[in-house]
Amino acid sequence: MLRLYNSMTQDIEIFEPTEHGKVKMFTCGPSIYQPAHLGNYRTFLFEDILLRYLEYSGYDVERTLNFTDIEDKTISEAKKNLTDIFSLTNSCAAKFFMDITALEIKKPTHNPRSSTSVDMAVKIIERLLQNGHAYVYKGNIYFDLRSFKNFGRLGHLKSSDWPAKMRRFHKDTYPGSNWNIGDFVLWHGNRNETGLSWESSIGRGRPSWNIQDPAMVCDTLGPTVDIWCGGEDNLVRHHDYNIAIMESATGKTLSHYWLHGAHLLVEGKKMSKSRGNVIYPENLIANGYSGKEVRFFLIYGHYRKRLNFTLKAMEQRTQHLRNLVNSIEKLKSESSGKSVEDHKASGLIKEIVPTFNRHMDDDLNVHSAFDSLETSIQELADVHEEGMLGKGSIEDLVFAISQVNNVLRVL
Repeated sequence: MLRLYNSMTQDIEIFEPTEHGKVKMFTCGPSIYQPAHLGNYRTFLFEDILLRYLEYSGYDVERTLNFTDIEDKTISEAKKNLTDIFSLTNSCAAKFFMDITALEIKKPTHNPRSSTSVDMAVKIIERLLQNGHAYVYKGNIYFDLRSFKNFGRLGHLKSSDWPAKMRRFHKDTYPGSNWNIGDFVLWHGNRNETGLSWESSIGRGRPSWNIQDPAMVCDTLGPTVDIWCGGEDNLVRHHDYNIAIMESATGKTLSHYWLHGAHLLVEGKKMSKSRGNVIYPENLIANGYSGKEVRFFLIYGHYRKRLNFTLKAMEQRTQHLRNLVNSIEKLKSESSGKSVEDHKASGLIKEIVPTFNRHMDDDLNVHSAFDSLETSIQELADVHEEGMLGKGSIEDLVFAISQVNNVLRVL
């Protein structure tokens, strides 16, 4: 049975969806004010592995991957580039879909944008105003954080983290990794930016960042999902705010499982424009690596452990993958062609898929799953040296590898 690490309980749990055979999965997508970088794609790839393994395991998965296209950063970036908001975001969105094609990331079932879910955001805010979880202040609307019991349970905040005097936070996001514990903005009121404000029953304005994901999940999957995924940075501020909003508005559990992927570092440091170390998939592809090889570098390691990118590590992992591909091709090309029953080879081949499953069931242990396939191929190569690998074994091997590759997508 599939076991996943749930950030909410901080424990490995057996995965059981609410509805038998069906999974609703929300995955935090990119803010499309700039192109997604390699670190972003590490998160999107762990989510892709999860999606593909769930489908491989027989689940019907409905997945939402959202685009954040209206926020403070988008406004600032558009002004800096002397362009309009939607020209900027449409360009970044198009680039995203080019990248996921190259990286073999499956397109989501739903791909809403913040700007397409404004009506739902307004409905949620209206409900929060009615039940006393939100209030108006100087034209903006804020969430009253003290009105939500057990706030911060996903981020595991302690009572000592709460300030004696509550503050009010006006921006969509704040830099750094510190908690902003206080009333946070839901609706930026009295806004006049062209294309960035809407007339509504709660006044003219635009939805804040933290109300956008709740609106988009309601528009696509409903008020409750089985799995909610994102990067580890979402454990500070963002996801606990999403929980507070949705559960205050609906009285239902937002998500039963919370999964968070660890950061990608570059030469041991966080990726940032100020350091000049931001890497994009096309940078590596332009240097001769294939999309599958970039994908392999980013998935070959546990998603909850930080991964350090160096050119040396990229080359080593790429060669690792190429060696396995070459070994498989060599076995196929040098098979005896005889339709004989190879008992030793058959036993090895029959264990490939069950062994792969055992490792993947262990919280998506891609590293061990891949290594187990590599070990099997080496053992089969040894059998081949003994002249025992025939046509039937090769056919069974190709079928087993194709099953594994339905999830990994690197072979």
